[in-house]
Amino acid sequence: MTDETNAPVRFDTKIAVLLRDDLETWQRLNVTAFLVSGLGTQVPEVIGEPYADADDTPYLPMFRQPVLVFAGSKELLTTAHTRAVGRGATLAVFTSDLFSTGHDEANRAAVRAVRRDAMDLVGLAVYGPRNAVDKILKGASMHP
Repeated sequence: MTDETNAPVRFDTKIAVLLRDDLETWQRLNVTAFLVSGLGTQVPEVIGEPYADADDTPYLPMFRQPVLVFAGSKELLTTAHTRAVGRGATLAVFTSDLFSTGHDEANRAAVRAVRRDAMDLVGLAVYGPRNAVDKILKGASMHP
């Protein structure tokens, strides 16, 4: 007898983060958290049901599918960004300027101040059909 609740699921969509490969560990973690934080507000179907333990302690819901994290060069981030914008993908960006800001309003102002083709990208998150995300991230490798 198999346990169907633990059977692997193949999703038609993908949540992926691409990080620049020269970031420090704390930066990689921080950038990843920021990049995926807005996804559930714009694409609510990526969020599962709330959690509870055996004592009925409630916990927040999380993504219903894995978040895959990739690494690549500065040039690859620029290429992936261009591909994502060209495909109209659901996209979040994190630029190097955001390491020196301290709050959301300042973050948005820092991104707004730079033209798309001049952004110093250190990370991006993309969501969409699996094959489209794969094409956007072509050349990236799984984060070590």
